Amino acid sequence: MNEEHGGAPPDEYVEAEIHRLLAEDPDVAEQGITVLRRERGLVLYGEVESPHRREEILRRVAERFPDVPITSDIGVIRAQAPTQVEELP
Repeated sequence: MNEEHGGAPPDEYVEAEIHRLLAEDPDVAEQGITVLRRERGLVLYGEVESPHRREEILRRVAERFPDVPITSDIGVIRAQAPTQVEELP
């Protein structure tokens, strides 16, 4: 079966399943990630508060859908206070 679908793009079902996985998993509970279908895989797009959280999201998606090529475009937003004083003119 994998050989038949190896070059086929993921369908809406996979996209919806990833959204559900990220939103309903109590360890992730992430609703701010967008799943974009591309020609030969999926792109996860959005922002999270830490590199660890980004890696956890990618790990869980890869575990659930090992045959789907996943590209990450998940950025990390700075959630903690700045460490330097901002100089205003």
